[in-house]
Amino acid sequence: MSLPQSRPMPVIGPRCHELRIVDASVAWRLFYRIDADAIVVVSVFSKKTRSTPPSEIEAARGRLREYDDAG
Repeated sequence: MSLPQSRPMPVIGPRCHELRIVDASVAWRLFYRIDADAIVVVSVFSKKTRSTPPSEIEAARGRLREYDDAG
Protein backbone atom coordinates (compact mmCIF):
# COMPACT_ATOMS: atom_id res chain seq x y z
CA MET A 1 0.00 0.00 0.00
CA SER A 2 1.04 3.57 -0.53
CA LEU A 3 -0.27 7.07 -0.01
CA PRO A 4 -2.94 8.05 0.77
CA GLN A 5 -3.77 4.83 2.70
CA SER A 6 -0.30 4.14 4.08
CA ARG A 7 2.89 6.11 4.45
CA PRO A 8 6.40 5.38 5.75
CA MET A 9 7.13 6.44 9.33
CA PRO A 10 10.94 6.40 9.64
CA VAL A 11 10.64 8.56 12.77
CA ILE A 12 9.40 5.40 14.54
CA GLY A 13 11.96 3.08 12.97
CA PRO A 14 13.05 1.24 9.85
CA ARG A 15 10.28 -0.54 7.91
CA CYS A 16 7.60 1.28 9.96
CA HIS A 17 4.45 2.69 8.39
CA GLU A 18 1.20 4.43 9.30
CA LEU A 19 -2.07 3.06 7.91
CA ARG A 20 -4.90 5.61 7.63
CA ILE A 21 -8.48 4.44 8.15
CA VAL A 22 -11.59 6.65 8.17
CA ASP A 23 -14.63 5.17 9.93
CA ALA A 24 -17.73 7.40 9.98
CA SER A 25 -16.48 10.54 11.75
CA VAL A 26 -13.33 9.04 13.30
CA ALA A 27 -9.89 9.01 11.67
CA TRP A 28 -7.92 5.98 12.87
CA ARG A 29 -4.19 5.46 12.59
CA LEU A 30 -2.37 2.15 12.84
CA PHE A 31 1.41 1.97 13.17
CA TYR A 32 2.99 -1.22 11.86
CA ARG A 33 6.40 -2.63 10.95
CA ILE A 34 7.14 -5.04 8.15
CA ASP A 35 9.54 -7.77 9.32
CA ALA A 36 10.79 -10.68 7.23
CA ASP A 37 8.46 -13.11 8.99
CA ALA A 38 5.62 -10.92 10.31
CA ILE A 39 3.67 -7.69 10.20
CA VAL A 40 4.03 -6.21 13.69
CA VAL A 41 1.07 -4.01 14.70
CA VAL A 42 2.54 -1.47 17.08
CA SER A 43 -0.28 0.96 17.86
CA VAL A 44 -3.87 1.88 16.97
CA PHE A 45 -5.34 5.25 17.95
CA SER A 46 -7.88 7.82 16.83
CA LYS A 47 -6.36 10.93 15.34
CA LYS A 48 -7.91 14.28 16.14
CA THR A 49 -5.33 16.71 14.75
CA ARG A 50 -3.20 17.02 11.60
CA SER A 51 0.03 16.09 13.36
CA THR A 52 0.82 12.76 14.97
CA PRO A 53 0.98 13.15 18.76
CA PRO A 54 4.60 12.82 19.98
CA SER A 55 3.35 10.57 22.80
CA GLU A 56 2.09 8.04 20.22
CA ILE A 57 5.44 8.04 18.43
CA GLU A 58 7.34 7.51 21.68
CA ALA A 59 4.97 4.73 22.76
CA ALA A 60 5.45 2.98 19.40
CA ARG A 61 9.24 3.19 19.69
CA GLY A 62 9.08 1.74 23.19
CA ARG A 63 6.82 -1.13 22.15
CA LEU A 64 9.15 -2.02 19.29
CA ARG A 65 12.16 -1.99 21.64
CA GLU A 66 10.33 -4.36 24.00
CA TYR A 67 9.28 -6.60 21.08
CA ASP A 68 12.84 -6.74 19.71
CA ASP A 69 14.36 -7.40 23.16
CA ALA A 70 11.92 -10.27 23.79
CA GLY A 71 12.70 -11.89 20.42
